[in-house]
Amino acid sequence: MNAARRSADITRQLLAFARKQTVSPKVLDINETVAGMTGMLHRFIGEDIDLAWLPGEAVWPVMMDPGQIDQIMANLCVNARDAIADVGKVTIETGNVEFDEAYCAHHYGFLPGEYVLLSVSDNGCGMDSETLGNIFEPFFTTKDSGKGTGLGLATVYGIVKQNNGFVNVYSEPNQGTAFKIYLPRHRTEATGLPGKKMEPPAESGHETILLVEDEPAILEMTTKMLQRLEYTVVAARTPNEAIRLAREYDGEFHLLVTDVVMPGMNGRDLAKRLLSIHSHLRCLFMSGYTANVIAHHGVLDEGVNFIQKPFSKEQLGAKVREALDKDNR
Repeated sequence: MNAARRSADITRQLLAFARKQTVSPKVLDINETVAGMTGMLHRFIGEDIDLAWLPGEAVWPVMMDPGQIDQIMANLCVNARDAIADVGKVTIETGNVEFDEAYCAHHYGFLPGEYVLLSVSDNGCGMDSETLGNIFEPFFTTKDSGKGTGLGLATVYGIVKQNNGFVNVYSEPNQGTAFKIYLPRHRTEATGLPGKKMEPPAESGHETILLVEDEPAILEMTTKMLQRLEYTVVAARTPNEAIRLAREYDGEFHLLVTDVVMPGMNGRDLAKRLLSIHSHLRCLFMSGYTANVIAHHGVLDEGVNFIQKPFSKEQLGAKVREALDKDNR
């Protein structure tokens, strides 16, 4: 009986991945749908793991089969549970996001439009880049034999694609993982079509910025953004390199822009070290995790200057200017 049930489960998940499963889409309030699942999700992840539910305000509706939301949440929460060795935390968040063509041109895999964000993150073991590149492949699994089919994340990917959405995953070894699912906003006749919104011009400046980011591609892209905003940029790939540059640099650093999660030293500890060298240094932290997750995991204090990756040049310019112009850090 167990073998038959397991076989049926594999077949059903394969059908979903192949986009052949019959679905019944409905207009959903994703906050209501997820809120109704929290009891079940608590049971899935067990009593040693905290579940934080952080619903966004006035989240847009989506058109989707509610059973597919159930599948997504169950698979992602089980995946998060398995990534946590002992005690830990899983955080679920929702919100509204909008991407324009200029933004998507600099962020591979992103599509222009209005989306509802559904994010599931954990503070578990995280993944290296090789594992990250294979997680959505059917039958790929890092679990021991008999403990996973390797279909859970492939199922999530198939469902999201079937609903014209996309998935972005942020993860680092020993630092946790964040799955961000973007589902298209459903518009009724009452809401009408969106008007074309003009993004305000990027705010520029002439200060000197110390930029610290361990991912080479993100370091290069962010450096170019800041240079186009007319800032002087000194870039470092590691916290130790940043400390060395801070000691050797003849001029003044006005702002530290640093990743929060890095090998060897986190952004908060780096900022403390650099403040002993440049006492007037302002700080702007960046991360692929949301500000809520960062605060909940105790990596940063609430209220610090923070920008979530990925970001546009305009968003970065506004946050940099905000951090530089604050009366106090």
